Amino acid sequence: MSVLIVLAGIGVAWTLPYWLPRAVVRLREWVFVTVNGAEGVPVPGPLVGMADFERVYSDPAANGRSRGAGLSDLFWYWLAPGPHMHQEHLEPGEHYRTVAATTRRVLAVRQQRCDDLATAATRRMLDRLPTDRISHVRLRDLMMPVWAEVHHELVFGETCPPHARALIVANADDVVNGLKCTGLRHMRRRERLTGYLSDRIRAGTCPVTLPPPFTAQETAWYLQGAFFNTAVVQMSEATAHVLLALATHPDLQRGLDDDALDRVIDETLRLHPLFGVAHRITSAPIRLPTGVSLPAGTVLLFNYLAFHRGGAAGDDRFAPDRWLTLRRGDAHFIPYGVTANRACPARGVAPVMLRAATREVLRRYALASSAAHTRSLPSRGPAYLTPVGIVGPGRPRLAAMRLRDRWADVGRSVRQLVFGTWMVLDARRKRLCTTYFERAVR
Repeated sequence: MSVLIVLAGIGVAWTLPYWLPRAVVRLREWVFVTVNGAEGVPVPGPLVGMADFERVYSDPAANGRSRGAGLSDLFWYWLAPGPHMHQEHLEPGEHYRTVAATTRRVLAVRQQRCDDLATAATRRMLDRLPTDRISHVRLRDLMMPVWAEVHHELVFGETCPPHARALIVANADDVVNGLKCTGLRHMRRRERLTGYLSDRIRAGTCPVTLPPPFTAQETAWYLQGAFFNTAVVQMSEATAHVLLALATHPDLQRGLDDDALDRVIDETLRLHPLFGVAHRITSAPIRLPTGVSLPAGTVLLFNYLAFHRGGAAGDDRFAPDRWLTLRRGDAHFIPYGVTANRACPARGVAPVMLRAATREVLRRYALASSAAHTRSLPSRGPAYLTPVGIVGPGRPRLAAMRLRDRWADVGRSVRQLVFGTWMVLDARRKRLCTTYFERAVR
């Protein structure tokens, strides 16, 4: 009997990487619902089907951002400091229009300028890697300094100094680790970037400012949220996804022209959309042709991944050439959101920059990886970069990477459960969003 127990224990331990991470994800979802309450109408879902996804998302009444949703307390917690100045979470009105117009001016950059900025920053980053041997990297970590430099130059009109890049990367890394529940948030780390931005604004050396009645502090929070949180995080994630997709499909890396790179990027964002679930609060009733009525104050949870999977390209295959004949509308493809409801303001520049950065990496390196590629990218995208002219990693090395990645997922899943539970509870206790709007009413 004891031998059987020992063998059973060994079997359970050996299979941990295959079942524990999934079990922990389900447990985390249960904790989230139990603590926050089952708030929101999933779209697509039982009430709002796939056919009405874009119609409801585009409805003028689906315009609430934060007020009235308990879920907002958690997002404000993750995006602090100054989440009330984050463009994504500003309620409709004059404040939002002013902030959005400022963002559009910063991002009104010609495509060639976008290409040049991304190419130059990627070259500077790659120049720090050895040229005579294989490098093991985490793709998100590799690319985050690139997008820190690019967005610093967009905002300040000057090359990013090393100390500023370090502040931006530390801030963005802390935000994304919090969002993925792989680590707790560190407000002092984030506030150091706020201090840098505030000092530049007060010194008159920041060309991008918000007009009165916005204060210098509010402008700093706005810049931090829009450009040095969201933009740096999302571009780092997007590039890591694209490069990891290519690393796990080495046959696709040869002879990629710009059109082929665009198809690779589209296919990557189809399979791994940067947005998971976006929530909106209705300001008026929305009535559907099916007879369903969504009353004012309904929290709508728009699931990007489910919508992508519900189109003509609903499979899990990575097949970029499908875009030679596939239309975006048929694919239910909304990588940058829905135009009628605050689509990503960088949707014009992001694809050009992604293409430029990917092109530069492929010009110097062959990529290889055997790590699991999931939408959440909690592993930060482990990969080998092999300089041109050097033999890449062999099968034993890739097999070892796969094994390490699977076992790392076990510990990471447990950390995510612990950190995620703590942050959900802490966000509920702090009530940053709820308290803000309660004070606004007084």
